[in-house]
Amino acid sequence: MSRPASDAAPAFTQRPAQRPLIGIVLLLLSLLCLTTLDASGKWVMGAGSSLLILVWFRYVIHLSLVLIFILPTKGLGILHSKTPGLQCLRAAAMLGATLTFFTSLQYLPQAEATAIIFISPLIMLAVAPWILKEPMRKTRWVAAGFGFVGVLLVIRPSAGLPVAGVVAGLMTACLFATQHLTTRLVAQDNPFTTMLWSSGLGTLALACTLPFSLPSAWPTLTTMEPWVWVVMLSTGFTGGVGHFLQIQAYRFAPASMLAPFIYLQMTVAATLGWLIWSHFPDATTWLGIAIICASGVVNSLIEWQRSRPSSA
Repeated sequence: MSRPASDAAPAFTQRPAQRPLIGIVLLLLSLLCLTTLDASGKWVMGAGSSLLILVWFRYVIHLSLVLIFILPTKGLGILHSKTPGLQCLRAAAMLGATLTFFTSLQYLPQAEATAIIFISPLIMLAVAPWILKEPMRKTRWVAAGFGFVGVLLVIRPSAGLPVAGVVAGLMTACLFATQHLTTRLVAQDNPFTTMLWSSGLGTLALACTLPFSLPSAWPTLTTMEPWVWVVMLSTGFTGGVGHFLQIQAYRFAPASMLAPFIYLQMTVAATLGWLIWSHFPDATTWLGIAIICASGVVNSLIEWQRSRPSSA
């Protein structure tokens, strides 16, 4: 599932940028992977796969990739967390966001579903002064207000979007905001530790649902075409690689520099929606998407400018 902000960003925001161009390229590649994950999940559910089975495969393969590539180099010590309670909360928010976002994709075109969840960074900015004890900035409130106006244009009644999909999308935005806030709170842990806890706990929770979800899904799984299986299994690969590329991106460039590029994900989502389902947002929806992107990009540039004296 796509993310409006990187899981690993907080752990690297204090590191100097040595190769910003490489960081930007890695971030763009990660956005391509994660948007492909969203499109693959939507397509597989359209082919008959159940939500819980799809997400379980996505988590299992993601966890397998993390274990294969991280444990041999980092050792078992990477599993230790200084904030286990917050890691559990973050994992629950991430799993909930995954389930609600794929639910939203079942009802909404990919571009509109992606646009709705991009209100989450602005929600986080609005509540950060109370939860993270960060200074209250008027510019953040203005950006959040404009972003909300953009979302209202996307989900306006005349757009004809199913209510269930819109509600699931708004729930995803709130869960994403919770995930981002807890990511900031667990920043003292290694980013790979956070990846292991999130994917491991999510996999365990989904495994507990298999006795209830697998019997009804089994007839569909046994008759699915090989190509559908390939696409479903690829969701774990694109998700794992996408998050790994994000971590690497934030090692080469600061979060404030990369933040504006994250909003390109909505353009990629709209392109995939057009190529796969021949859906292209109308002019009003594009206006809403543009307002969301502009509010996020301008706020990111202001935050970057504000942080320059302190970082220097």
